[in-house]
Amino acid sequence: MKRLLILGTALAALVAGPVFAQQPTKLLNASYDVARELFAAENEAFIKQNPGVNIDQSHAGTSKQARAIVEGLEADVVTFNQVTDIDFLVKQGFVSKDWQKAFPNSASPFYSFPSFLVRAGNPKNIKDWNDLARDDVKVVFPNPKTSGNARYTYLAAVAYAREVFKGDEEKVEAFVKKIFDNVPVFDTGGRAATTTFVERETGDVLITFEAETRGIAKQYGKDKVESVIPSVSLLAEFPVAVVDKVAKKRGSEELSKKYLDFLYSEQGQRIAAEFGHRVLNEKVAAEFKNEFPQIRLVKVDDVFGGWDKIQKEHFASGATLDKLYRSR
Repeated sequence: MKRLLILGTALAALVAGPVFAQQPTKLLNASYDVARELFAAENEAFIKQNPGVNIDQSHAGTSKQARAIVEGLEADVVTFNQVTDIDFLVKQGFVSKDWQKAFPNSASPFYSFPSFLVRAGNPKNIKDWNDLARDDVKVVFPNPKTSGNARYTYLAAVAYAREVFKGDEEKVEAFVKKIFDNVPVFDTGGRAATTTFVERETGDVLITFEAETRGIAKQYGKDKVESVIPSVSLLAEFPVAVVDKVAKKRGSEELSKKYLDFLYSEQGQRIAAEFGHRVLNEKVAAEFKNEFPQIRLVKVDDVFGGWDKIQKEHFASGATLDKLYRSR
């Protein structure tokens, strides 16, 4: 009987051992290029609530990140800035089809929009999208082929032009082409474009998310740069998802969901607001109301008919974006 008891205990330990080993205490969050500081703060706060947990970060253009995951980057979660890059992971079998139902607000915990950053004093008097097409203005933003950030910039410019030119697509394309012609170099991601503008002092205006322009202005001071809010811009949502294929393999599903849930918590929302993002939590949004200028934001679905249509008409091989590049 004693031997049987010892044997039973040993077998129980063997069974329990692997189960315990499958519960990871580390996650990898694959995120967009300009979110380094934001998630450093979010991760620190999450870890304080969950001692013993570690969060590793990977940052690049989200299209590049999505391809890296398919090619072997074992990210447990993604915090992207474009729906299409998560949809790409869905098509590749890495994320579930109903990912937007897993978290509130179609799995987007905060939002922003393309905005402008100019030199101190705004010497070129840049106020709106039409100024980006002037012959005397050099524009800096990353490559829309590799950066979700830049795709929003491109789409915001198109949305503005459609209003101004009342839907005349030839005039719209000519307007956006002129902006593209004014770009001296297309960096691969948003942070590289920021470096080009701020540190290399290339260009007259940087186009990036408002959250990034606010962070840069705060870091470098008003004697170097200043933010300019255009008359209208495109709502940029920041979708998040558990990379189910990786999380199931690593046994990190529960921790991954807990981490993304934290971004919706009052503390997670406050951190996002402190780093220049506009948030959903009404209490936190009210606290930061005076820091965020009013702006008219248009939506992807209303202007373009949704991301699937955008992908086919603008970003697919041979579509509008390719034509703009060929004509440069």
